[in-house]
Amino acid sequence: MPPGCLARTVEERGHSALYFAEHTHLPVTPQTAQLPPEFSNTYDPFVAATAAAASTQRLRVGSAICLVAQHDPVVLAKTVATVDQLSSGRVDFGVGAGWVEQEMIHHGVDPARRFARMKEHVEAIRTIWQQDEAAFHGKHVSFERMWSWPKPVQRPHPPVLIGGMGPTVLDRVLTYGDGWLPDYGNHETFLRTLRRVAELRSRAEEAGRGPLPVVLAGLPHDPKALEQCAEAGVTRALTLLPSKDRGTVERSLDSYGRSIARWLGE
Repeated sequence: MPPGCLARTVEERGHSALYFAEHTHLPVTPQTAQLPPEFSNTYDPFVAATAAAASTQRLRVGSAICLVAQHDPVVLAKTVATVDQLSSGRVDFGVGAGWVEQEMIHHGVDPARRFARMKEHVEAIRTIWQQDEAAFHGKHVSFERMWSWPKPVQRPHPPVLIGGMGPTVLDRVLTYGDGWLPDYGNHETFLRTLRRVAELRSRAEEAGRGPLPVVLAGLPHDPKALEQCAEAGVTRALTLLPSKDRGTVERSLDSYGRSIARWLGE
């Protein structure tokens, strides 16, 4: 289902956001051969987000997630700012370090240093977005004063949602993120994530920051899970849509809609 058509359908059904995943490619390895074909057939998330934004009025669009360490941060800053301009400020920038090591290596990224590289890329992108004459100097990214427009519509910039589930992910969220984008995983992982929402809230308050949004991805069509998200303080719940034809996608949305209605008691 094309992203513009999909976005209109999602908005018409009352949903608030549509995010696109990213893999630039999948290396041919025994590990990746076991993955579903969608992993090697994803759209570029920001081209797809532009099509989605152009077809809608209110829907937020963005990445869940962008493998930011694999990008040139100067180019990526312009890409995301451009989509934010064209969408009148409706972009959410979900980022992550990735997990397919051979994919990273193809991009010249040392898997052992991907988290440090992700941090610097995000910080450099923020600098470009916020400063008319931007300069940045780090171990992985360095550039002298530059001019780069457009700047994002959103101020100070589009929200940066840090993906991940590991033991140090909340450190990353608090250090250079504007929110957390965990995945459902399995039931036990889900319950553990909900407990960590309270930890994030507490640590953000201690750091003098306001409440940070939590966008939980991959939620099953289960009204109980929706209720648990609401009770824990999850800001937005995402379900996965199949990369299929319109009828299959609409049936998935129907199923999710029924779960939402049961949760709301409708």
